[in-house]
Amino acid sequence: MKASIHPKNFETTIVCSTCGTNWPTHSTKQSLRVDICSHCHPFYTGEQRIVDTAGQVDRFMKRLQTSQSQQAEAARRRDEKNQPPPKKPSLLQEIYGDEA
Repeated sequence: MKASIHPKNFETTIVCSTCGTNWPTHSTKQSLRVDICSHCHPFYTGEQRIVDTAGQVDRFMKRLQTSQSQQAEAARRRDEKNQPPPKKPSLLQEIYGDEA
């Protein structure tokens, strides 16, 4: 085995930034951080919770609210446009009133 072709191998610990769990492993990097691990991921824990990294959920909810309000406004304008114009009274009713 050649000595200069293999990467250095370090004993390191992986750190979960969400729950703080540490576990030892071997890696070519000295320190590893993960956003979510099997101890805090909703799929493995069975919990129904939203894991928000860098405000992605807040941005999505804001976009969703904006698009829903735009759709409601477009529907309102479409309904106003499709309504028939108010019926004008006939010329006889204008001249004679309700007697005609």
